[in-house]
Amino acid sequence: MTRLLLVRHAHPSANWDRDVDAGLDGLGNGQARALVDTLAPSGRLPIVTSPLRRTRETAVPLAEHWGLTPRVEEAVGEIPSPVEHLAARGAWLREVLDGRWSDAGPELHRWRAALLDALRAIEVPTVVVTHYVAINTAVGAAAGDDRLITFSPGHTSITELAVEDGALGVVTLGDEATTTVQ
Repeated sequence: MTRLLLVRHAHPSANWDRDVDAGLDGLGNGQARALVDTLAPSGRLPIVTSPLRRTRETAVPLAEHWGLTPRVEEAVGEIPSPVEHLAARGAWLREVLDGRWSDAGPELHRWRAALLDALRAIEVPTVVVTHYVAINTAVGAAAGDDRLITFSPGHTSITELAVEDGALGVVTLGDEATTTVQ
C-alpha cells in the first residue's frame, strides 16, 4: 500500500477568476511555512506539485527543509477551463462544481483520468501539492461518488489516500475550508 498526502495549496493572492497563475499572499506564505511543522515528522517524502505557482510556492518551505526538489506533474494540475476570459472562468467553474462526472464533457473526463492515473502510478509515500477540485476528484473516485465536489478542503489541509492494487482509498479527509473556494 502506498500513502499519498494530498495537500491543497496555501492561500493564493488572487482567485481563479482573477489570475490564471496567482502565487501566494502573506497568509499563504505563513501557511506554507507551517506545513513544515506538520509534515516534517512524516519523514523525507518525495514531493509532487502542480505546475501552477500557488502549488509550487506552497511546497518550497517543506522541500527546503527536506533538502529536495519537488517534481512538477501536469496531471495533478487545476481542472481545465474551456474559457479564457477570467470572469467567465469563474462563472463556468461555479456551474461545473455543482455537477456530476456522469454529466461532464470529454475534456473533463480526460483530465480526471490523467489525474487518477498519475496518483495511482505513485509507488512510494508522497506529498502531492495540488488543487481543490483535484483533491475532490481523487476522493470522489475513491469513494465511488459521482459528484465533482464531495467536501471542502481548506488551504494547506492534508487529505490522506491509500493506493493498493491500483485502487484509491480514503484514509482521512483534510480539514474543511472556512472560506469560499479559491
